[in-house]
Amino acid sequence: MARTAAASIDDVIRNAMEKVMKRVSAQIARAMADVASRQIDEEIGRALARGRGRAKPGARPARRAGDINRWVADRRARRVPKFVIELTNGLDTKKKIVARYGEGAVFEKGKPLPKAK
Repeated sequence: MARTAAASIDDVIRNAMEKVMKRVSAQIARAMADVASRQIDEEIGRALARGRGRAKPGARPARRAGDINRWVADRRARRVPKFVIELTNGLDTKKKIVARYGEGAVFEKGKPLPKAK
């Protein structure tokens, strides 16, 4: 008899859990679909914004190429302007300029060279 009582308790619990799981799984599925649709809408919006040439939120505007009048030899420097190469008599790499004038040396058009190290 103990087996039938245990089987009936298992059946009762299984039936109760089955009803709960059906309701919960439907709600979870709806919530996941909502989140997925929001993410897809955001990604499509970003892709469209990129395609139209609009900047991303928080992006810095591109710097326009222009005449450089001042240049500082530091770790962030990417290239050496032509006027600095001319002022330094052909030192054309950042490493060479930093070795001779030191990091943080400021070069300006129309002004004398900074003191060498």
